[in-house]
Amino acid sequence: MISAPASGTGKTMLMLGLLTALRRQGLTVQPFKSGPDYIDPGFHLAASGRASFNLDAWAMEPGRLIAHATGQPPADLVLAEGSMGLFDGVATAGETGIGSSAEIAQMMGWPVVLILDVGGQAQSAAATARGFATLRPDLPFAGVVLNRVASPRHDRLIREGMDQAGIRVLGSLPRQGNITLPERHLGLIQAEETAGLQAILDHAGEFIAAHCDLEAIIAAAAHRALPEAPAPRPLTPPGGRIALARDAAFSFVYPHVLEAWRRAGATILPFSPLADEGPDDGADCCWLPGGYPELHAPRLAACNGFRTAMHRFAATRPVHGECGGYMALGAGLVDADGLRHPMLGLLGLETSYAKRRMHLGYRRAEPLTALPGLGRVALRGHEFHYATVLSQPDAPLARVTDATGAEVPETGSRRDQVTGTFFHLIAPASA
Repeated sequence: MISAPASGTGKTMLMLGLLTALRRQGLTVQPFKSGPDYIDPGFHLAASGRASFNLDAWAMEPGRLIAHATGQPPADLVLAEGSMGLFDGVATAGETGIGSSAEIAQMMGWPVVLILDVGGQAQSAAATARGFATLRPDLPFAGVVLNRVASPRHDRLIREGMDQAGIRVLGSLPRQGNITLPERHLGLIQAEETAGLQAILDHAGEFIAAHCDLEAIIAAAAHRALPEAPAPRPLTPPGGRIALARDAAFSFVYPHVLEAWRRAGATILPFSPLADEGPDDGADCCWLPGGYPELHAPRLAACNGFRTAMHRFAATRPVHGECGGYMALGAGLVDADGLRHPMLGLLGLETSYAKRRMHLGYRRAEPLTALPGLGRVALRGHEFHYATVLSQPDAPLARVTDATGAEVPETGSRRDQVTGTFFHLIAPASA
């Protein structure tokens, strides 16, 4: 488990560098992502050549976590990238826990490699490392990688402290060599949008290989016998042939959801709204994932072929949108400059980015009407966007609560066979 004391400390850079460096050595590495992030797995795929899957202790029951961890093709090594700080999560436990990376590492027996930003300190960094290594005695801990090391003298001082604290140093990354990836308001720019991504990955791989003890990191890998757990509730596909919007405006969908649909026998039929394409006429349902429709609103508004095809499709078959896809199904979207762009008009939803307000957190939804493939089973998901709702005149789709059980006003919408939610589906709830 690649983790850190806090966000912004270098987890993703270390993760991508390790994936690239180990792949160059001929190792097959299976990546995972702890938590509800849907951008990092795309970078993991680019670096490792293998699909990366989310492991979420709040939204997934033990059986689903175990199935995801053990159900992938054989690999030489597993690397999981944590989220936030190692022990960070929500206040109230969900399916398995509070959603922390530590819970995943502890359950699977995956030793933690902690990356520490040591800028502005020396021997004191050992106190932080020792605290993380000993807070939970049964959490396996491999050692630390030092980040933003200023000089050889700085490195020696930090290592002295780590030696006294009994903490193994697995790497030391000089400050001048740090690697950055472009960011946007939801986090990183998507992998497929990142210009020169292969050059960035090559640099990261060379940097990590030069400054980390790869053999020691590989040797530290371990696991434990997993507990017995009931099989997870099936993540039933919404149809046998699913038309899936897939382009720069619609790309946020969890890999494990698509995998579950395929394993259940569904066929995924991608199409590009930005190319003015509509859903395949042979599909029996249509799914618009999240993404960045606000960045492409003028272009989407001009895609009359897409609009006509969606109205024709929705007249006879179910259509569902998540977050950005939900906004695209609405009547209009106001961009950051205050300009309104007409959307599909299949729902009455009006949203605006002129006054941004962050909506972030886990969601539990109890549908008020049957959803294709899922019926009225309670669902767990995650919401993250900056849109403000100006109007939502349609019937609510579900009763939605946050991780503490408090109701949230973003209930989703339904009109005839068209539905939408601001949260991204992770899994059916077991309770």
